[in-house]
Parts: sequence; C-alpha cells; structure tokens
Amino acid sequence: MIGLLDLNQLKTAAEEGSIDTVLVCLVDMQGRLMGKRFHISNFLESAWEETHCCNYLLATDIEMGTPDGYASTSWESGYGDYIMKPDLSTLRVLPWLEATALVLCDILDHHTHKPVPHSPRAVLKHQIERLQAHGLSAKMATELEFFLFKGSLEELQAGQYMNLEPISGYNEDYHILQTTKEEPIMRRLRNGLYGAGVPVENSKGEAEVGQEELNIKYSDALSCADHHTIAKQATKEIAWQQGHSATFLPKWHSDRVGSASHIHMSLWKEGENAFFDASGKHGMSALMQQFMAGIIHYAPEYTVFLAPYINSYKRFMKGTFAPTKTAWSVDNRTAGFRLCGDGTKSVRVECRIPGSDVNPYLAQAALLAAGIKGIEDKMPLAGAASGDLYNDDTVPEIPNTLRAAIEWFRHSDLLKEAMGEEVVTHYTRCAEWEQQCFDSAVTQWEIARGFERA
Repeated sequence: MIGLLDLNQLKTAAEEGSIDTVLVCLVDMQGRLMGKRFHISNFLESAWEETHCCNYLLATDIEMGTPDGYASTSWESGYGDYIMKPDLSTLRVLPWLEATALVLCDILDHHTHKPVPHSPRAVLKHQIERLQAHGLSAKMATELEFFLFKGSLEELQAGQYMNLEPISGYNEDYHILQTTKEEPIMRRLRNGLYGAGVPVENSKGEAEVGQEELNIKYSDALSCADHHTIAKQATKEIAWQQGHSATFLPKWHSDRVGSASHIHMSLWKEGENAFFDASGKHGMSALMQQFMAGIIHYAPEYTVFLAPYINSYKRFMKGTFAPTKTAWSVDNRTAGFRLCGDGTKSVRVECRIPGSDVNPYLAQAALLAAGIKGIEDKMPLAGAASGDLYNDDTVPEIPNTLRAAIEWFRHSDLLKEAMGEEVVTHYTRCAEWEQQCFDSAVTQWEIARGFERA
C-alpha cells in the first residue's frame, strides 16, 4: 500500500535522502502518540530493534502529571524504563511532515521482555488472541468527528480557550459549499493519510458549525486502531500547519452538538462475514445475536473505555444524536447500538456510545471482550427497540457520569476475567484521578454563577 515501508525500502530512502527522520512512537493511555524522533542513521543502526522510554508514560494523566496509586510505577519504585519494540508492519511515510517516517511500538517489560499488559496495544491484542481461539477475527472501522477553529493552538491557548470561533458559520452537515472553504485542511488530511497508507474513504461536514467527519475503510481490529490514532495526530498537525486548530473534545460548548467516534464491527471466519445468515432475521446469524447480546448487556461495565473523561458525559443528551440508552435498533440513530446493512452480506453493528476522545485500542478491546462473553454464554438477544429511545423509560441507560461509570468498571468481573485484574485496577485509577481533578477544580461556571449572588 502507498506509504507503507519495509526496512530495505527505508534504507533506500535514507541513501537517497528522501527520509532523514523516524518517529518511534507508543500509544499512551489517552490514545496519543508519545516517543522520540530518530535520525534515520541511528534508527537503522539499532533503534529498529528496540529503544527505551520512561515507564511513567503509561501512568500519567492528560496533562502528563504523575498521580500516585499505580502499581506498575511510582516515585517509590523510581520510574524505570520500558522497552519500545517497533512493530515494523506499521512503518510508513508521513507525507505532511518533511522527510519523516513513523513506526508504532509494542511496550515490553524491561526485565522480562514480556508485553506490558496495560499498554493499549497489548490490551487489544489480547482480545484479538482470545477471538482467534474461537476461529474468528474482527473487522472494525471508526468514524472520527472533530471541530475546526479559526486561530492556531498557541493563539487559542493564550486566550484561555475563550470566545472560540468555529471555522464555519453554519451547520455544514453534508454541505459541499462550506466544506469547499475547508479544503486547505481537509484535502491535505485525506491525501496525507492516504499517502501514509491509511485507507481514507471520505470526509464530510458534520451536524454542527465547524464540525468535520473523517471516514477510514474498515480493516482488522489492530490496524483500525492504528489508523485511528495516526489520523487523529495528522488532523491536529495539518490543521496547525494551516494556522487553524482541531479539537477532539467531545463537548466544547453546552449549546453545540458533541463529537462522536462510532465503532462499526463484524466477526469473520474463513474469509466470510460470520455475522451474516441469509435465513436469519435482518440477515443476522446466531453468532451475531450472541455477540450483540454481550456488548449490550455489559455496556455499563466498560463505559469508562468508551467515555474516559468528565467532558465525555456532557455529550450524552437527548436530541443530539448521542445515545443515552443501551438498546439496539435497526438503522435508528437514537440507540446506543445500531444494526447496519441489515439483510445484506455487509451486516454489522455500530456502537454509537464512544465520543471523539476515545482511546480506540481500549474501546475496541472492551467491545470484543463483551462480545466474546456473549458468544461463550450463548446469550439471547432481546428484540430491537424502535421509535425515539430518548423517551423510552423501559430501556436501560448508559452511565451518565464518570463517577457512576467508574463503579461499574471497578466491579466488572467480565473485564477482570477477560483482561486481567491488573488492567482493570490500572485504568480504574486513571479514571479516579480524572474525577478527583475535576472535583477539586473551581470552574468559570461556578464563579460567574455565584461571585455576586452567593
């Protein structure tokens, strides 16, 4: 595929002088790229096999602070090293950065050389292996929604993110004229990602002022998460290069629709969609029904992996196309889970719960874990819901605060069994710290509301 390289091709590019820098990156708990920029000579000499990083990179908050309470690393243990092991199948050119290539790494324990279990790529790989034990593989696709704003990241930061001005002046859902004005960013993004070996399908205006959607072709689960992460990084970098800013904050304004990251998924066996059965209702196989029953039943337990921050829960509001209920429906965007392609060989399920701030590795891993449980227990699927689910009080709700989601997550026997207690404990602490930080903050809303009148 365009943009993907093997080591010999990288050596040739080094000799020709077309690549001089290699980004060697891990994916952190927040789904961001962290790592080092290598001169290509050193990468080809040794770093292509391994390099090292501080183990605090998988125990920080969003501001790179080092909260206590993690078993894996601490001040007491001295913050040692992890091994960054490049996955050379991810080696690719980054066309939007001059003479630069990128490779993603798996994270290994410095002493045992075994995968670090709470590393996001490792969490997802473990569920993929569990699925393979059933003779199955997963194909997934994520939708990336985000907002573009006038002004650079530095300018908006200097203004304390007040008086933000979206790049457009009106709702641009599918709007060609308005999105034409945004092509200096979006065309570079589509072409840059395609040139990096990320199979972009399209971009479009989304259902709000200044909101965009980027769609990438479905692939195996790990590649899907890799593509998502690289695309998110590219979006921010290319917008910044054009003097604008992109945000994946799910809810930037109380009066504006939020940004989602819907996840489409199906299971495959021997090259065929195992979710499809021409004789089944809506074309759904028994396997698909069991998988869906699992992901719906256990949704409250893994919501932390779909909505990891305080702001994530501000998106779940009636009448905004963001779901509030865990039921499934046939092509109904008010449900947490939507059956797509019903009656066809492309039948699949879309999880509409995740926001744009999701870590795709953790979200996909959680969905697979719940779906596998549904298959193993042969869970029956309840009938499809219909109509406006926002006002249907008979349907269970998604946890509507991070505090509630933490309690579901903390006590999840499903996730402890599927991922290991260490992983659940680690990410429980991550979510607890986010809640603690918010609880101790004094917001502008509180000051404006009570400064004179309290």
